[in-house]
Parts: sequence; structure tokens; C-alpha cells
Amino acid sequence: MDTFLAMISFSLVMSISPGPVNMIIISSGINNGFRKTFTFISGATIGFTLLLGFIGFGFYNVMELFPNFLNYLAFFGSGFIIYMGYKIATSNKSLEINKSEKKVPRFHEGFLLQWLNPKAWIASVSGVSLFSISEAILLTFIVVYFFLCYIGLSFWGVLGDQISGFFRLEKRLKMFNLFMGSLLIITAVYLFYIQLI
Repeated sequence: MDTFLAMISFSLVMSISPGPVNMIIISSGINNGFRKTFTFISGATIGFTLLLGFIGFGFYNVMELFPNFLNYLAFFGSGFIIYMGYKIATSNKSLEINKSEKKVPRFHEGFLLQWLNPKAWIASVSGVSLFSISEAILLTFIVVYFFLCYIGLSFWGVLGDQISGFFRLEKRLKMFNLFMGSLLIITAVYLFYIQLI
């Protein structure tokens, strides 16, 4: 029972804590609404769950043989996160146009972002190292994480949708998009930097 509670707390904290994926979700929730953002949330959740399983059932051992792997991942992942940040920062249309038009993050972007996100890899490696006592416990952890990841990421999408009324003014929305995009780019640079030190 203690192990199960530890799985729940670890999964929820790692899913709901701010990171590149959550920044994109809240931004999309504000710009596009929760329903349109849910596709990205699904891609990110499924992508992360498959990454967790991939690491848990074998790749963890391969990573021990190649300790520089996370450094290379940080380089490519940071580049993709910077690209997503740029897309958000340059999204300057009105809220009404954005809710009916483009710039909605897609399923494959959420999926791919998790595989290129250094935070997701670190969370996966940490989780696997804590909960790989047996295959049954690891599988339980992956299932628990799947559901709590959906809940944690959906929280940010709902939050964005709920506060979108504040951003009805085009100037506020432009400033928010610029701020979130810039924050995402800074986060990407920081994630790359901490892998180098």
C-alpha cells in the first residue's frame, strides 16, 4: 500500500509540475479552449506512457552503457521545445480567430515533445529506478502514471480555458503568448544547460 501511495504522489507531482508540456497546454487552453487542446494532451500522455514503458522494460540498461545519451537528447529536445515556444510567441491573432482557426497543437506534437523532452526522460528514469522492484510493480506504476498524467495535464488545459476570458483583449493575448513562448524558450535553454554541467 505504501508503494502504491508513493506511485500516486510521484506521478501526480511530476505530471502537474510546470514544464514545457504544461506551458504549451495552458497556452493552448487560453488560445483554443480545452476541447481543442485535449488532442495535444492525449498525445503527450500516450507519448509519455510509451516512453516510460520503453525505458522501464529495457532501455534503462542501454542508457547505463551510454551515459552521454541524455546530453544528446537535451540538444535535440531543446531545439524542438524552442520551435514550439516560437510558435506560441508569434501567435498574435485575436482569441476568437484562434479558437476557430490554426495554431492548435496537435497529437503528434504532444507525443513527439515527450520523447524529446529532457524533463520527461528524467521523470521516466527516476520513476523506473524507484518502482522497478518487479515487473508487476513497474507495470502498475506505468498504469497509475497514465491516468494521473491525463489528470495533471488536463488540469492545465482546463485552467487555460477558464482564464481565457481575461485574454479577450487582443493586446493581453499577444503579451501572454509572447511571455509563454519566451518562457518556453528559456526553459529549453535551461534544460539543455543543466545536462551539460
